[in-house]
Amino acid sequence: WSSSWVAIPNSPGSCSDLPPPSRGTDCSFSCPAGKFLEMSSQQCTPCVAGSYSLGSGLRFDQWDAIPAGFTSLASFLDAGPNGEDIRACNSSSWTPQGVYLESNRDECTVSLVYAVHLEKQGSVSFTYQYPDNNIVFEFYVSLKSGTNILYWRTTGILVGRKMVKPVLLRNIQIEGVAYTSECFPCRPGWFSPKPGSSSCEPCPSNTYSVKGASSCTSCPEHHYSHEGWAECKVRPPCSEKDYFQIHTACDSEGKTQVLYRWVEPKICVENVTGAVELPATGQREPCPPCNPGYYNSNDSTCLPCPAGTHSDGTNECPAGTEPVLGYEYKWWNVLPSNMKTSCFNVGNSKCDDMNGWEVAGDHVRSGAGSSDNDYLILSLHVPGFKVPASLSGMTGSEFGQITFVFETICSADCELYFMMDVNRKSTTVVESWEGSQGKQWYSHSMTRNASVTYTWAFQRTNHALDVRSYVSDMVKLYSISVTNVLDGVASACRACALVPQNSQRAGSSCVPCPAGFYIDRDTNRCQECPPNTHLAGRHTYGQDACVACGPGSISNKEHSRCYSDCSFTHTENNRTLTFDLSPLSDVASLTIGPSFTSKGTKYLHLFNISLCGHEGRRAAICTDNVTDVSSKDDQSDLSQFVNSVDSFICQSTIIPADGRGFRMAISSQSIGLADTFIGATVDAVLNGVNAEPDLFPESSKNVPDINFFYRSTQATASCDQGRSSVITVRCNPEKSERGELSVPSSCPAGTCDGCLFNFLWESSSACPRCTEDDYHQIEGACKGGVQETLYVWNEPKLCTKGVSLPPRSSAPCEAIALWLKVGVGGGAFVAVLLISLTCYFWKKNKRLEYKYSRLVMSANKDCELPAADSCGLAEGEEPDDDVVYAQKPSLLGKLRAIANKHEGGESSESVQLNSSQSDRWVLG
Repeated sequence: WSSSWVAIPNSPGSCSDLPPPSRGTDCSFSCPAGKFLEMSSQQCTPCVAGSYSLGSGLRFDQWDAIPAGFTSLASFLDAGPNGEDIRACNSSSWTPQGVYLESNRDECTVSLVYAVHLEKQGSVSFTYQYPDNNIVFEFYVSLKSGTNILYWRTTGILVGRKMVKPVLLRNIQIEGVAYTSECFPCRPGWFSPKPGSSSCEPCPSNTYSVKGASSCTSCPEHHYSHEGWAECKVRPPCSEKDYFQIHTACDSEGKTQVLYRWVEPKICVENVTGAVELPATGQREPCPPCNPGYYNSNDSTCLPCPAGTHSDGTNECPAGTEPVLGYEYKWWNVLPSNMKTSCFNVGNSKCDDMNGWEVAGDHVRSGAGSSDNDYLILSLHVPGFKVPASLSGMTGSEFGQITFVFETICSADCELYFMMDVNRKSTTVVESWEGSQGKQWYSHSMTRNASVTYTWAFQRTNHALDVRSYVSDMVKLYSISVTNVLDGVASACRACALVPQNSQRAGSSCVPCPAGFYIDRDTNRCQECPPNTHLAGRHTYGQDACVACGPGSISNKEHSRCYSDCSFTHTENNRTLTFDLSPLSDVASLTIGPSFTSKGTKYLHLFNISLCGHEGRRAAICTDNVTDVSSKDDQSDLSQFVNSVDSFICQSTIIPADGRGFRMAISSQSIGLADTFIGATVDAVLNGVNAEPDLFPESSKNVPDINFFYRSTQATASCDQGRSSVITVRCNPEKSERGELSVPSSCPAGTCDGCLFNFLWESSSACPRCTEDDYHQIEGACKGGVQETLYVWNEPKLCTKGVSLPPRSSAPCEAIALWLKVGVGGGAFVAVLLISLTCYFWKKNKRLEYKYSRLVMSANKDCELPAADSCGLAEGEEPDDDVVYAQKPSLLGKLRAIANKHEGGESSESVQLNSSQSDRWVLG
C-alpha cells in the first residue's frame, strides 16, 4: 500500500493543465514528532509555530467538544422487551468539560468509543481520575497492526446513593498510527513558540491566546486569566473570600502571630469601591503548647521525646512501667513531619503546587485551593504498629486505632472523605460525610499490622467549577490520635508486667504477658484470666480487664473474644432444655431481592452469617470487587485485602452479571454488621440491644426462641453507637437441619433504621435434644401368652437427636388378666356375703314370728274375751282355731326393723296379727 498525491480543482467544472497524480511513500511510513508529511514533496516537514505534531501519534487534550472519531454510546443492558430502559439512558453520555471529559453520574452504561488504524504495534496512554468505587470503570484495548477499537466504559452503582462521583478523563495519546499529513493547531489558551513542536504549552496567568497561537497576549488592565485560559475576565473587588490566615512558626521567644495572605493567584483588586483590604498582621502571642510526647527545645521548637521518656522528654518512665507510644496531635502551629498536604484536580493543574490545608492553632483546616471542585488533601503516614508489652496478653484483631475530631462548615454540596492506603497498594474510602457536620469524633480500628497512610480529602463541590464561589466552606480537624505506633512518641507511662521472681532474669524490666493473661495490680505479674472471660477494652492492668462473657457464650483459648460453641441450655418449669446448634455452624448466606433502582437496575442484598463455632473466628467474609478484585493474586485469603470485611455477619450489595453484561457479578458496599458476640438468651433484650420479637410471627411451638446478640462498635455517619444484629433461632421440625433464614416482612432489607438488623433462622436443629420426657409407652394386648410394649414420641415432636426411642419389648402374660381375676374374686365374695346375710335374716325372722305367735296366745289368756270351751288343749287335742302368723314382711322391711331394734334403749316390734274372729295390733 502507498499513498498518492492527486490535484483536485477548487470549484466543480472542467479544468486544464492539472498536474498529473504522483505516487507517494509507503503507507507505513511515519514522520518523527514535530513534523508532518508534506504531500507535494513527500518529505517530512516541521510544523510551523502555533501548531504541533506527534509524528506517528495522536493526542487529544482539548475537550470543548467530543473530538471527531469519538462516539459516546449509552446503553442499559437490562433492557426490557420494548427497549424502554434504553430510552431512559438516551441522555447519558460522556460530557466535555474543557480540559477533560466527565463520565455519566447515573446507573446507565456509557461507552466512549474510538476506532484507530495502526500501521505498527503501538501504545495508548491517558490520565484519569477515579474517585468513587461505586462506579465501574473499564478500559478495553488490544493494540495490533490494523484497525483497533478502544473504549472506556462506566456504569454507576446507585444502590442507596443519590449520585456517584464521575470518572474524569484527559490527555489521551495514541502511538503507532501512520504518517500525519498535517499539524494540529494549538487550542485556545495554549501556544507553541517555535517550529517543529511536538506539543503546545499553556499560556501563563494573566495572558491569553487564540487557536493556533505562537505566543500569548497579556490581559488588559484590571483583567485577569488563569493558566491556559483563552480569554481574560474583569477583576472583581477583593472580598473575604480572597484571603486566608496562617499561623507563623514559633520564634526563638516562643511567640507566634496570625498572618493574612491573598489567595494565589490573586485575581481581585483592592482600590475600588466595595473592596476589602488585607487585614493587618495579628499580635505576637505565645505559641500553643507542644503536642503530647513532644518537648520544647531551646529554640522554641517541639521535638519528640527520646526513647524511654514521656511528656516533656526529661521524665523517664519509672520501674514497672513503659511509655505509651503513639501520635496525638491537638495543637497545630506547624504541620508534623509525617503529615503532608496537597491539592489535586485532574482537570485543573493549577492546584498541584498549592497547600490543601493550613494550620490554625487549635485546629488544621482546608485551604482555598484554586477552584471549588479541587480535592484538598491531608495525609498522615504510619510506618506500622507495635503492640506494647503491657497489651501483649490481648490477641484480638486490633493492632491500633485512629481517632479524630472534626467539623465541616458548608453552604454547597461539600463532602469529606476519610481514606486509608495499606502497604501503598490502593486507597479505599473508609467513611465519608456530606454537607455541614457538627463537631464530632470518629474512630477506626486497624486490624492488620502493616504500613498505612490515612488521608482526609475535602471537596467543596463535585461540579465542574473553575471558580472559588464557596471558598468559605471548610473542614476543621481539631485532633488526631493514633495508638500503638511503631515509631511513636510517649505522652504517658503505663504499668507493665515484670519478670517472675523465680526467674533468673528477675528484675524491673517489662515482659510481655502470654495471650489471655492480665497484669496483677499487687504483684505486677502475669495472671491468666478466669475461665469464660475475655480481655476487653484497651488495657490489661488488673483482673477487671477480664470481662465475663455474656450468657450462652464461652471464651476462646486466648481470652480474646467470646463466642458460642453451638450449645445452649435453658431451664423452665423444672425442666432443662439442651440445644445442639452445630448443624448451623457453617457460614450461611441469605439473598434478599431482587430490588430495582429508579432506572431498573436489578440488585440484591447478600448477607453472610456465621452463627457459632469456628473457635470464635469471624468466618463470614464479604468482598468488594468493583475496582481491583481481579488483580488479587491470592484469592484464598480475601480478608487480607482492604476491600473485604470479616465479621460474624456481613452484608454486600450484588448486581448480577446476567443483567448488566459484566463478566462477573458486581459486589460492592461490603460492611460488617457483627464484630462482637454479646451473648445468646431467650430474653428479648441484652445489653441494650432489643430483639424486637414482634417483627416476626409468633412461634406456634412450645419451645422458646433463642436470640443471638451481636454488635459492631465501628461508628458510622448514621449510627453513632455502631450497628447491632440479632439472629432469632427458632425450633421448626418441618424445616431441615440447616433450616431457612428470613428477614422481617416489614423491613425487607433486614433493618428498619439501618442500625439494627434482625434475622429469623428456623431449623429442626433449633429444637432441644430429646429426653425421656419426650416419649411415652403403649402396652399391647396379651396374645398367645405374650404382651408387647411400644414407645412413641409425644405429638407434635419438638426435639431432635438426644435419647432414642427404646426398642419394642415383649413379656409373658396370662390369658385372664389380673384385673379380671380380681374382679371375679371380688364378685364371688360379695355374692357369698349376700347369700349369708339373707340366710341369717331369714332364720331370725322365723324366730321372731314364733315369739310373736306365743305372745298373741298369751294375750288372749289375759284379756276379757268370750268364754271359751277350753283354755288349754288336752293332750292330742287339735285347736279349733289355727294360729295366725303375721303377714310376712319384705326383706327391706326386715332390715329396717333390725335397724330400729335398739332405738331408744329398748326394743319394740310391731306386727299385725290375724285371727279368725278379729284383726288387732299387738305391741310387744
